[in-house]
Amino acid sequence: MEKQMIIKKLTEIFKDVFDLDDVVITENTTADDIEEWDSLEHINLINAVEKTFKMRFKMPEVSTMKNVGEMISIIESRSKL
Repeated sequence: MEKQMIIKKLTEIFKDVFDLDDVVITENTTADDIEEWDSLEHINLINAVEKTFKMRFKMPEVSTMKNVGEMISIIESRSKL
């Protein structure tokens, strides 16, 4: 799956999870950039991403993910399998 398609899908997920119509994400976006992104919403975000992309993150991936770019990289690598 192409990176731009992943970003487009992730943007829709972020809009839904955080209830923000005007959210813009980049590879450098972190939880610090979105006020609503707390630990509970992080779980909801991961769940929504897993459902949308029909994949599962491993616990170490979730706990060490620093930004959206790392999430995109994981999704890209899994979509090639």
